[in-house]
Amino acid sequence: MYRPYRSAPSLLVLVLALAAPLTFATDSDPGKPSAGDTSTLYTDATVIDGTGAKPRAHQDILVRGERIVAVGRHGSLAAAAGKDVHTVDLKGDYVIPGLIDSHVHMATPPNARRAQAILRRNLYGGVTAVRDMADDLRSVGELAREARAGEIPAPDIYYAAVMAGPSFFADPRVAAASFGVTPGKSPWMQSIDDDTDLREAVTLARGTSATALKVYADLPPNLVKAITAEAHRQHILVWAHSAVFPTRPLDVIDAGVDVVSHACYLAYQLEPVMLQSYEDHTPFHDELLAPKGDDPVMAGLYRDMLKHGTILDATGSLFVRYDAERKTHPDRKPLRCTGPTTIRLVRQAWKAGVPISTGTDNDSGVDDPWPTVYQEINFLNHDVGMPPLQVIRSATLVGAEAAGQAKDMGSIEAGKLANFAVLSADPLKDLGNLRSIRMTVKRGHVYPRADYRPVTNDEMGSDDDD
Repeated sequence: MYRPYRSAPSLLVLVLALAAPLTFATDSDPGKPSAGDTSTLYTDATVIDGTGAKPRAHQDILVRGERIVAVGRHGSLAAAAGKDVHTVDLKGDYVIPGLIDSHVHMATPPNARRAQAILRRNLYGGVTAVRDMADDLRSVGELAREARAGEIPAPDIYYAAVMAGPSFFADPRVAAASFGVTPGKSPWMQSIDDDTDLREAVTLARGTSATALKVYADLPPNLVKAITAEAHRQHILVWAHSAVFPTRPLDVIDAGVDVVSHACYLAYQLEPVMLQSYEDHTPFHDELLAPKGDDPVMAGLYRDMLKHGTILDATGSLFVRYDAERKTHPDRKPLRCTGPTTIRLVRQAWKAGVPISTGTDNDSGVDDPWPTVYQEINFLNHDVGMPPLQVIRSATLVGAEAAGQAKDMGSIEAGKLANFAVLSADPLKDLGNLRSIRMTVKRGHVYPRADYRPVTNDEMGSDDDD
């Protein structure tokens, strides 16, 4: 039973125990066949492995249990496969790694039915992992367990516990995501100030089984740096807004965070007077960017990101879509950046070599049969100008790196999880061919697209995107 957060030694001892690495039983739901040690040989496909390497035609992929055992030329793996191998002919098909949406929100407020519907749509559209970026982790943790155990058709979920300054906790979303607990006092959404014991705070966050901390808002540079240092000392990743108002982007990056979200927020490095709080939504002043070509201040910021190995979770399609919608709904308040400015910022980051993942931070609604990450993929390709091969790398291997899971996923390689999508048309000719998906394979289990059950109005409930 959940009990409200109390900062007490007994709770800290409990959390230290909970923070130990979790192990999961290998048996999945009795209603779904277990991958077990069974072997499947997927034959004669064109493999786009997610590393950015050129596609390889006529490849076989040998899967045993949850993992890829070998990848090789067609016909070369028969001896390794053994006599009892199940063979799946993929002649003429294309295989890409499972896609990763690096910015979702599944439980603000918790609505398990809606979340499961969106996760189902993601999985059957080729998404095998997502990064949940701030929610009620009581709900997200259960969704993650169900997804991992195969009890629901869903991508694997990696999630963050939030840290922010005290003023942020008046946000109504916090109350929705920490119902029953004083805002700022739950282990998954903690209010931080100069008096906070950061060792205890990080330990409490780890006790939620979070993959990372999310440094969200209303924190000065010294606390952003201190939180990041303590999190890394305790071997947990740090994901952050690219500007943690009033902390400028350069200070966020120099603090050593692993991933920054929202390319738009990076532009605030150019503002002569930094916004003093997250709650001030004054848009970035576009005229501060250099009138033509690459902006020199942004160039310096991107060099700093490369030095620190910082990944950019751009969420660009959200800003472009919203900006377009304002043309027909001019009464809507503008976001922090216009669509053209967002495109320009992400294009310069890409050309500078900054690794960019495919995060969405929104859901496209009940009528779209495809995962929202397709919109971010389209944004990187058609708006930013990134070639399809690099977009696929962003949507797979870079996403895995952002989630801290590149050892196990993100590319089609021996030893990694058998997470991939089978397409009947070439995605390098047109990324719209992602919609030709025949099946998703996640941890060795096959989810045929023909079995997809579309989300319904009843499942989605209110479709407002707050």
